[in-house]
Amino acid sequence: MNEKRFVSAVIVAAGSSRRMGGINKLLLTLLGKTVLERTVEAFEKNENVNEIVLAARAEDIEEYTALLSRYKKVKCIVEGGETRQKSVAAAVSACDGKCTLLAIHDGARPLVTQKIINDTVAAAAECGAAACAVEVKDTVKIIDGNSFITDTPERASLRAVHTPQCFDKKLYLECIDKLGEAAKDMTDDCRLAELCGKKVRLVASSYTNIKITTAEDIPFAESILKGE
Repeated sequence: MNEKRFVSAVIVAAGSSRRMGGINKLLLTLLGKTVLERTVEAFEKNENVNEIVLAARAEDIEEYTALLSRYKKVKCIVEGGETRQKSVAAAVSACDGKCTLLAIHDGARPLVTQKIINDTVAAAAECGAAACAVEVKDTVKIIDGNSFITDTPERASLRAVHTPQCFDKKLYLECIDKLGEAAKDMTDDCRLAELCGKKVRLVASSYTNIKITTAEDIPFAESILKGE
């Protein structure tokens, strides 16, 4: 671990699971462990991560605290806000004062690998902002309000961005301060840096770094864990 670098992993776990029919997807099990446990465990095991801070719904904090009690790097679980960005901001404010780098990750991405975490952290340490992403396999179309195609962007230049998304903490806070209320509804942390004129480097993610969103994702994630 780099002695001069203090990495705080911010796990966003405050969503409503609307597309899962209101069922808390983070408490669904994947081969005997909950989605949330597998997500936290990835950062607990990572040699570059110093602490973990979670943002959760108020009604879930007690249950998550009990569930994650064995993970030594979990510093605290804070109450999230009504938007993703407000949840991230609440967690960032609870990070250790020694924090130099933030690794912001979706609580519903339990299959992130150590290499993805390490590569994203290393890129952010070098250039200030980084995220992991995969090449887009399908042709993407841009449509108008009536669902007619208006353009077809070149696929070679497109990437699907995953998490973690990592930032120099000072840079991140400067972007939040500069954008003010405009930052509160953003669903992607990279966008904060982009709007502030900061370049974000992309590193390779994996197509297996899936986000659990609908019920169909559970058996798919289990098949990945089994190596099928």
